[in-house]
Amino acid sequence: MTGAESDIPGALTWAIRLLYVQAAGLAVLTAYLIVELVTTDDVQVGVAISLIVLAALGAAAIVVVARALGRRARGARGPAIVVQLFVIASGGFLVQTGPAWAGWALIAWGLLIGVLIILPASTRALGVD
Repeated sequence: MTGAESDIPGALTWAIRLLYVQAAGLAVLTAYLIVELVTTDDVQVGVAISLIVLAALGAAAIVVVARALGRRARGARGPAIVVQLFVIASGGFLVQTGPAWAGWALIAWGLLIGVLIILPASTRALGVD
């Protein structure tokens, strides 16, 4: 472990790890959508391709944000929080439309990562305070 890595507090390290897990989840969703596009007969190709592209771009964007947080870039905190707000909003939608368990899981996930990013130790490490 280098000196720069050891300066990252545990809360920020866990936030970064969980962001990578989030990106992996979107990558799995992208693969699933591709399989659905290829194997389903009744599909609107334009909508399916749009969803696939958005899921892939989302995964890539989260990886970029996680890497920037790992480098302790001050400007990465805002986008990381915005991503979590989208996750929480998606969870709220699922709570209303179902499956509710998945919605509550997304809300908890987004809140956990958001709190880890705004904890004082993370804020100091990013040079925001």
